[in-house]
Amino acid sequence: MFAYDFMRMAFGASVFVALLAGPVGWFLVLRGQSFAGHALSHIAFAGAAGAALVGWSPLTGLFAAAILAGGAMGVLDRQTAQRDVAIGLVLSLAMGCGVLFLHLMTRSASIANALLFGNVLGVSRAMLASLAGFTLIGGGALALLARPLLFASLQPELAEARGVNIRLLSTLFLMLVGAATAESSQITGVLLVFTLMVGPGASAHRLGLSPLAGIGAAALLAVAEAWGGLALSWWTDAPVSFWIAVLSVGVFLLAGVFNRTA
Repeated sequence: MFAYDFMRMAFGASVFVALLAGPVGWFLVLRGQSFAGHALSHIAFAGAAGAALVGWSPLTGLFAAAILAGGAMGVLDRQTAQRDVAIGLVLSLAMGCGVLFLHLMTRSASIANALLFGNVLGVSRAMLASLAGFTLIGGGALALLARPLLFASLQPELAEARGVNIRLLSTLFLMLVGAATAESSQITGVLLVFTLMVGPGASAHRLGLSPLAGIGAAALLAVAEAWGGLALSWWTDAPVSFWIAVLSVGVFLLAGVFNRTA
């Protein structure tokens, strides 16, 4: 499979996406905000569809909608019930708008297909370079946020008493989640971004690792699942996203078994 340039590009792109999605997902699971990450992928879909409708790059709309929505979620009330209701309503509206935008499009349905299910086999060299740059920027941003974010996630009252701006920190983190979600959507599509974003992080938490080891494990598991999905897709001719989802669930279940027997 490595004799083909498009497969080499796909493997390279999946590395850059996974190296950001895994660590971000680890914090997302730690903070109990998995639903927010799921919602951001669908909101990003509406932004991409709207951008495509007016003739802009769908990727621009994807990133803009995800980052703005992440920032908006960060300033919501911190009470979980109210936050989840608000996110659910925005999610429903975004999906409705996305369907409307696709209905109004006069072009081929291939755009919708790529948005919903990803197109990792169509990654160009220019896109690979942009993914690499974005992963470096996003990884650097997460490194800066990591210590106060871990403190605020584990002991929010004490962190606030020590002067940590919880709301600002949450807003910045969810904006980063939105950006990572948009990046991951190019591999798995918006319908399955949850698998690469949250699956490895949840598996790492199930193993009971320390924070640093857990973040590293989440990154490695995300890379392994992405690469495994590409290889299995090549051998079976089934979609890449399907195999990534299967591997993500399988690893999560195995992590639970390992944790019980350890």
